[in-house]
Amino acid sequence: MIVAETRVSGTLDEASRAGFKIIAGYIFGDNTSSSSVNDKISMTAPVSMQLQAEKINMTAPVSMQQNDGQWLVHFVMPEKYTLDTLPTPNNPAVKLRELPAHNYAVIRFSGFTGAIKVDKKITELMTWLRDKGIKPISEPEMARYNAPWSLPFMRRNEIMVRY
Repeated sequence: MIVAETRVSGTLDEASRAGFKIIAGYIFGDNTSSSSVNDKISMTAPVSMQLQAEKINMTAPVSMQQNDGQWLVHFVMPEKYTLDTLPTPNNPAVKLRELPAHNYAVIRFSGFTGAIKVDKKITELMTWLRDKGIKPISEPEMARYNAPWSLPFMRRNEIMVRY
């Protein structure tokens, strides 16, 4: 899959808002293409976040909350695009990247994605992996699938880790 991504600092909530705003700007027209200026790209799901920090020992509990952490926030681009056909971001903070296919272990949950709940879900997933003898090979990622105005009980969220 191809993603548009940016790195932002702050708490989980601060980084989520800042990263979303930067990438949303790109897909809503802050870009340049060979055919025209300001191409709009369809919104897709999920919107993902991953803490970019020093390597963390992958045992439970693992936390995605870090006050001065760098977060990688990305949107998945619609599958009709390639790296060659996507418009060029006007904002240098937006990078386009192709990600190879991977296997993920995932825990799904609804509601809001506050730091306490995210930490709890990371702990649950990492404990399950440890109990099954599965060794994670990445830091946990949080994926959100719904618009911010969706009712909490209707929201689909995931904590994902590659194995």
